[in-house]
Amino acid sequence: MRIRDAQRDDLPRIIEIYNAAIPGRMATADTEPVRIDDRRDWFAEHDATIRPLWVALPAQGGSICGWLSFGSFYGRPAYHATAELSVYVAPESRRAGVACKLLDKALVDAPKLGLNTLLGFVFAHNAPSVELFRRAGFAVWGHLPRVAELDGIERDLLILGIRLENRSGTVGDDVSA
Repeated sequence: MRIRDAQRDDLPRIIEIYNAAIPGRMATADTEPVRIDDRRDWFAEHDATIRPLWVALPAQGGSICGWLSFGSFYGRPAYHATAELSVYVAPESRRAGVACKLLDKALVDAPKLGLNTLLGFVFAHNAPSVELFRRAGFAVWGHLPRVAELDGIERDLLILGIRLENRSGTVGDDVSA
């Protein structure tokens, strides 16, 4: 697998992967598909030098199988060294290590981006994503009970965090949170 900075032409596939996650009600609080036009500004906000958007591609070629974005946390200058990560994998590529590789690269590259704290906002019922972040060394820093409602069911949101100077191991290692 190779990982590269997203290009403008990648946006339709990025949106396709994102929209594929909506029906499962596990990975996003959106309840209806988003349109490419809805995400053009979001895409433009990403800067490879401080808040990249990466795409993962199979080593043998083919279409994008996953993506990871760094987002500014809370939009205020004092949080410049903190970023929120979002990771999405195409349905046909799930459970194949794509998210692990993207997250591992994020942990390695984050200091070069001027970051020392990374966050993930994950629904508590999304056990695969909670485990992904836990194995990478993230810990639960916050638990927001019943803050989201999906199809009439109230859902908890976990804030998972890691301070990079305290990190040991990689995503593939069995790191206790």
